[in-house]
Amino acid sequence: MLKNLFEALYNKVIVNIVLKRSSCDVYIELCSKKALLHSEKKTFETLSLNADMLEFISSYTKESPYSYIAILDISADQGAIPTCTKKKLIHYKDLDSCEYKCFNDKWTYFTLKHDLYEIEKVYKEIGVDFIFSPFLLLYNFFEDKVKSHIALYILVHDNFISLSVFENSQLMFAEHLDVEASGDDELISQIIEDDNINLGESIGLDLDLDDVDVTDDMGDLDDLDDFGDIEDLDSLEEIDEFSESQDVEEEFFESDDQVVESSDEDINEDYQRFSLIQTSLGNYYNDRHFESQFIENIYIADGVGVSTDLKRYLEEEMFLNVYIRHLDISMELCSLAKEELGL
Repeated sequence: MLKNLFEALYNKVIVNIVLKRSSCDVYIELCSKKALLHSEKKTFETLSLNADMLEFISSYTKESPYSYIAILDISADQGAIPTCTKKKLIHYKDLDSCEYKCFNDKWTYFTLKHDLYEIEKVYKEIGVDFIFSPFLLLYNFFEDKVKSHIALYILVHDNFISLSVFENSQLMFAEHLDVEASGDDELISQIIEDDNINLGESIGLDLDLDDVDVTDDMGDLDDLDDFGDIEDLDSLEEIDEFSESQDVEEEFFESDDQVVESSDEDINEDYQRFSLIQTSLGNYYNDRHFESQFIENIYIADGVGVSTDLKRYLEEEMFLNVYIRHLDISMELCSLAKEELGL
């Protein structure tokens, strides 16, 4: 009773931190139990907690004892596995050096313990309450879509892309890939100049669709422990369903004039993203660990402003139906934190 009364006297401060290639976005919301009272976003030219960033965050957190810090995990060695059964996890990855957690009794996301500890060390001055996987953010953002037919879902971040295949809320496949480490810029530029892009053959997507397994025999799924060694990482409760979504044509950006016009740098980066997506989809089709089905639709959560070229590559070279939904990653991160806090 006293705790609830004391909590009602203060607003909640939610600080959301998203690292980018050479800068950091900090988005802060000041919330009451029922409403958003104020929000502010700033970008800092740093990848650590410098004095300006600390001052900005502290100006809010000092006003309330109910302050929470949420960070998006951008660690390179992370991913998701289409099972929660402990005996099956080892078939996908050795998780001895990882923290991992089961989501909705259906699939597991993981990251290296070392990387999580490094995040906590960098932000020890302000403390870390939540470290969210990009696969959770992707699931939450496309929750109205992942509960239906099979499709490929992609989160496009400044540094990486996170890909996952979902059908009826069940993860079928996932990869987390570094865009910067994906290729040689000069080689990519030459390929684009030659206008001779035909990676459908080079990646080995000439698969026999008769060989694609469309069965789903995941078996009973067991709960896993939470990230036990990391303080302040509470288990994520089941996210409520969204209201019924609009038609795809109304909800997603499909026409070229709604996507960012491309510069030379944009073309190079989007070609790298395209190459990673095509390679990843090839892995999904060809790796016998995954129960693959043919993908026709791809939904992109665009956090950077992709150019028209990425959409064109995917449509013309891979014959996919491409739908792009723009998002502010820091605001979506805040949505996850608010779900966790029951706001």
